[in-house]
Amino acid sequence: MQIRTLASLLALSLSLSYATADAEERAAGAATSTEKVQFQQIRNATARISYGKTTFLVDPMLSRKGTYPGFKGTYRSELRNPLVELPISEAEVIADVDAVIVTHTHLDHWDDAAQALLPKGVPLFVQNDSDAEIIRKEGFTDVRVLNSHAEFGGVTLTRTGGRHGTEAMYASPPLAAGLGEAMGVVLQAPAHPTLYLAGDTIWTGDVDQALATYKPEVIVLNAGYARVTGFEGAIIMGKDDVLRAAQMMPKAVVVAVHLNAINHMALSREELTKFVVEKALQSRVEIPADGASLKF
Repeated sequence: MQIRTLASLLALSLSLSYATADAEERAAGAATSTEKVQFQQIRNATARISYGKTTFLVDPMLSRKGTYPGFKGTYRSELRNPLVELPISEAEVIADVDAVIVTHTHLDHWDDAAQALLPKGVPLFVQNDSDAEIIRKEGFTDVRVLNSHAEFGGVTLTRTGGRHGTEAMYASPPLAAGLGEAMGVVLQAPAHPTLYLAGDTIWTGDVDQALATYKPEVIVLNAGYARVTGFEGAIIMGKDDVLRAAQMMPKAVVVAVHLNAINHMALSREELTKFVVEKALQSRVEIPADGASLKF
């Protein structure tokens, strides 16, 4: 069945209850269930984050496996994206979502399927006027630019910075135009852990500043070490950044995502798991499988 033909059927499914499996309880003294933050890894950078009764869908890429060609000029571009299927149905992914956060409009964060399946009136938070214009042209009517801070459903959203690649990459005008901008977001609510979603960035001073300013208890890193052809380094974080975050914020849990689903990821979930074990960070770093849920 084509994605577009599913849209009307899935719109009827928004009232379905959404059930997730609980992760192991954290250490003694953790917040009560009403004060927990729930994070469900969907696929790639797509996740559901819930603060109490408010649920955000982050960077929805909802297409079927192999829908798109690999990204030209990147590592393993012969592979088609996404590399794996969604772990749950599209209806379950979007059920009971109160708002959507689109950190940037690259295909692996905002695709045709998400555009077709999400209700056109859902509140969407984006990084700038350019992305807002793109999404409004796709028919969405409640697009909000996160210039600095915003309040939604009892949750404070704060924009953070970063850079989607190395300085050498941004010195190449064609590549710089393709990489564009990408934001991070800090989510906070009274009596709940603070969560820092770094977004598509390498480690920069903006990341240091976000950690120092907000002291998050949960740090979500896009850690697949995505590579472009002809350049050293990567356009998002990798295993050394996971280690760095854990060392800098010893009381935080680091959640590594953006793995195993897109052609240009040079770091796999399996390789990162081995690295985390070698560094004895199993109690500090989560590498959730697609579909898995965590509570903090």
